[in-house]
Amino acid sequence: MKLAALKPRESRIAAILLLLLALVIAYFLLLHWWFVSPLLNVHAQMADLRDTQARFASAIAEKPELQKRIAALGQGQAANSAFLSEDDPNAAGAGLMQHVVDVVAAHPDGGNCEVSQKMPVPNPPTADGEPYRKVAVSISLRCDMQPLAAVLHDLEQGTPYLFVDDLSIYRNPVAAQQASAPPLEVQFTLSGYVRQARPGAPGLAPAPAGDVL
Repeated sequence: MKLAALKPRESRIAAILLLLLALVIAYFLLLHWWFVSPLLNVHAQMADLRDTQARFASAIAEKPELQKRIAALGQGQAANSAFLSEDDPNAAGAGLMQHVVDVVAAHPDGGNCEVSQKMPVPNPPTADGEPYRKVAVSISLRCDMQPLAAVLHDLEQGTPYLFVDDLSIYRNPVAAQQASAPPLEVQFTLSGYVRQARPGAPGLAPAPAGDVL
């Protein structure tokens, strides 16, 4: 069976389509991948560089204002009550334990609560130049549920800023056999932070040897 010959008009259309297809193929093979695509990549990279430069320029322009804000925050931080009032870690640990006793005593309603044990915890070493030092104590309580919730809330939500870690709550099985609702045995680590004295900070000068009686 012979194929019918194309009419002159159809032949011209087919020739035009083949020419367009050849031009598209030639464009991608000879121009796009070798010249146009690299130029587009360069243009995209230049746009990214301009955006990066604009962000850095904006950050540099805001630097003086940021420095003022940081200085103001530092001054306010030195005067606030977020840190333990003592400068010495040992004194701060003793104050922290007394703070727990005071908080427990402030919640006599809703059941019994008492501090059964309190002791300092070895504090982790502090790196040179670190402005704050962590102080931690180990606390054991014997509390009913209502005063316990109030005590934990006051410790974590009040000032100075304190952190309750390693919380353990259980009922003594021996006491559970002897009473219908024995108090909860509670153990946790309570920590806060003290501001370390900066090197060269003014302090008390030693008295001259001749003035000692």
